[in-house]
Amino acid sequence: MQLISNTTDFRLMSETAVGIGKFDGFHLGHKKLLEEILKAGKKGLTSVVFTFDPLPEVLFGRRSGQLLTTREEKRKLFESMGVDVLIEYPMNRETASMEAEVFVREILVSRLRLSLLTAGADLSFGRGGRGNAEMLAKMAEEFDFRLNLIEKVRHGDREISSTYIRQEVAQGHMECVEELLGEPYQLMGEVVHGAKLGRRIGMPTINLVPETDKLLPPLGVYFSRTVIGGRGYRSITNIGRKPTVASELAVGAESYLYEFDKDVYGSAATVQLLHFWRPEKRFDSLEELKNQMMKDVEAGRQYVPLVRIGKV
Repeated sequence: MQLISNTTDFRLMSETAVGIGKFDGFHLGHKKLLEEILKAGKKGLTSVVFTFDPLPEVLFGRRSGQLLTTREEKRKLFESMGVDVLIEYPMNRETASMEAEVFVREILVSRLRLSLLTAGADLSFGRGGRGNAEMLAKMAEEFDFRLNLIEKVRHGDREISSTYIRQEVAQGHMECVEELLGEPYQLMGEVVHGAKLGRRIGMPTINLVPETDKLLPPLGVYFSRTVIGGRGYRSITNIGRKPTVASELAVGAESYLYEFDKDVYGSAATVQLLHFWRPEKRFDSLEELKNQMMKDVEAGRQYVPLVRIGKV
């Protein structure tokens, strides 16, 4: 996959099918959008994902910089799906003030040789958010490109959106989040050294530090699935600051993997959060902590027998 980032100076040489969006929280609606450009890619067009960095609402202070899907996660995701080109268009005061018509004419049509544009039916772009589906329909006729607008996917009586997913993540409703995303909510990172407390009490764990801009659910213990080296393992994960044994402020994810005891320091790991079990708690002694961990592990064993394990 070709990555174009941190520049507005680019030009593609072949005709393209472009999917445009924020892609924060790669949910079922986004998947429908990507399916369209990938199908076009199989018919000879270059498949292009066009997104923004940072997101417009972050740039203008309407939302924090915490993301459902971080930049690195998006890159890995789009590459795994077979996207030909990913454009992380730099969002700043200058690019945000570009008129919508200029953006379509100069960026999409001229530089990307646009043949098919796929976007959400509720999109807005350009200065003041003037660009919309109606404007795109008119410009599609003028510049002879096909326009495919994707309607919102619904979950019950509510439209699936990043805002909806954020609300569910904030409440620890991981089962609902999985339904909205079409897959579990996940944390990615490198396995790092911890205090090795788990090993000392007979419950060896792996530690990873989530990316600083990753939106985390409530601190606490989660039943989970951990993927290392292309293989999935049943696990139980604590997201928190380890109040019983540490005074550090950094939030980490510490996971106990069932039937697993390998040295994987430095390896890439993905932790999929399946179910919120209990909030983080400070214990008066390591013995109390160990007893609670044993209860948590057994509860997870009862919950996770049907979780997919093995090669992924």
